[in-house]
Amino acid sequence: MSEEIFLLPDVGEGLVEAEIVEWKVKVGDAVILNQPLVDIETAKAVVELPSPYAGTIVALHGNPGDVMEVHKPLITFEVGGATAPPGKADAKVTATIDEPQVSSDEGRQAVLVGYGVANEDGLATRKHRRQGAAAPQPASAPQPAVAVASTPGLAPRSTPPVRLYAKQQGVDLALLRGTGRDGLITRDDVERALHTNGAPHAGAPVRVSTPITGPTTTSRFVGREIESWATGPKEERIAVKGVLRSMSDAMVQSAFSAPHAAVWVRVDATRTVELLESLKKHPNLAGVRLSPLTIAALAICDAARNYPGINSSFDAQAGEVVVRRSVNLGIAAATDRGLIVPNIKGADELDLVAMANALNTLVDTARQGTTTPNEMIGTTLTITNVGPMGVDAAMPILPPGTGAIVAIGQIAKAPWVVEDAVVVRHVMELAMSFDHRQIDGAMASMVLAHIGRYFSDPAPAIIAS
Repeated sequence: MSEEIFLLPDVGEGLVEAEIVEWKVKVGDAVILNQPLVDIETAKAVVELPSPYAGTIVALHGNPGDVMEVHKPLITFEVGGATAPPGKADAKVTATIDEPQVSSDEGRQAVLVGYGVANEDGLATRKHRRQGAAAPQPASAPQPAVAVASTPGLAPRSTPPVRLYAKQQGVDLALLRGTGRDGLITRDDVERALHTNGAPHAGAPVRVSTPITGPTTTSRFVGREIESWATGPKEERIAVKGVLRSMSDAMVQSAFSAPHAAVWVRVDATRTVELLESLKKHPNLAGVRLSPLTIAALAICDAARNYPGINSSFDAQAGEVVVRRSVNLGIAAATDRGLIVPNIKGADELDLVAMANALNTLVDTARQGTTTPNEMIGTTLTITNVGPMGVDAAMPILPPGTGAIVAIGQIAKAPWVVEDAVVVRHVMELAMSFDHRQIDGAMASMVLAHIGRYFSDPAPAIIAS
């Protein structure tokens, strides 16, 4: 028997620290290779660390809420000579999504949860390109969510937001079978368990909608629950760390390094609304979730192909403007932990169905708290969708390293002049902030007008693709 120390790995691109969110083991527990040990939160994402050893937990070097430095001791194991994998402990869990490691002992990929290669169906959905056909569907329907946990003695694999939601609803995760990657239990699995046989899960509290002016007991703010105005303390201080720290640093960096300018346009989006309603009824598109965000993503990629300069960044250190001819489309996502901006790699190559599937996967992953650091690297253009919150327009701050961000407002009925007659149409506002160092007002205006024309009549461009 020997002691091995597992050092906190760098799970991102040069991250220096991470916060312990939740331990899944305790001192004295016997663990197997790749068993989930702990959830940590970096500046970019919540990551679940698997065990690099089979053995016994001797010591946990930190408590939930502690911020740990990378490459410092995290867990001490007692392992047997035959069960310990060769090499240093910290080297075994630093695989990336591009370089998966395979354990010959287990016949499986020994990589960080959220970094492993997706299954074939997942890859087909995310990488489906312009072929004029629907994205491949799984060969069989997902397994029901309600089932006994497959491995006795192991904590159910899920994420902190999903575990919190399950606890609030009275759902025992140990009784669920996860339908996410590698058996991860998702929010959808909890929802299915809640409504099994058309009735809420036994013991789940019944939620009643609250009037908009009425008091609430808690609300979400910067990634945590806070008490209402009526019952909360007179003053509350929240530590700036994790996603909040990353968001605040990025916004300050962008606001004080890039000269922001903005343009906006009001658009008649009636044909977009009509097209979406028609497509939702098409038998070949059953199960595909289409929305104005799908149209916005296609429109922005189309604009980039016509005006490549919009898909650029300003490299002040090198004294160069970097123009890219591939769009990594960032989507600003409000999550329980705060604002994050994951992106769709190669979004300009996707057709309608592939774009819809990629967007929905991205949004669902963000809400479940399983977005990986790799999915937030390399954004070139960004969308922020404020419409679902009932907002007409916004003037967003650029994510660092990008040249433009487009805000999509709500689509609402409003009077509109058509052939000198005032009629009721579906109207929306589009706004775009841009880096005025390399993008001038003329280009920005042409790009936003192009996106506006796309919303005015999207069918020709979608059919042509």
